[in-house]
Amino acid sequence: MKLLFDENLSRLVASLADLFPRSSHVAFEELLSVPDARVWEHAKANGFAIVTADEDFYDLATTFGPPPKVIWLRKCDYPTAVAERVIRTQAIRVAEFLENTDGAVLMLSP
Repeated sequence: MKLLFDENLSRLVASLADLFPRSSHVAFEELLSVPDARVWEHAKANGFAIVTADEDFYDLATTFGPPPKVIWLRKCDYPTAVAERVIRTQAIRVAEFLENTDGAVLMLSP
């Protein structure tokens, strides 16, 4: 399972590497400050699911469907440590979502 973390979630790549070791960040993929559609296409072409706090990816996922899948940290105005805890406590749910062919968006919140 490869996760692609959106711009404002850079610290999660390292802190969640034990659960999602093949994950990356948009900066590592040379996708900083590019349109969301380009991030979407990159994720789709490279087998990533997008982890975001941005509603725009929710809109893309519900419009076009997967792939890629989107994990939306809804109302994510909380610290990175809280975002990490949310993903860690929901890791089984995240894994099941990524393995299942149904569903385009998984919404997580603290």
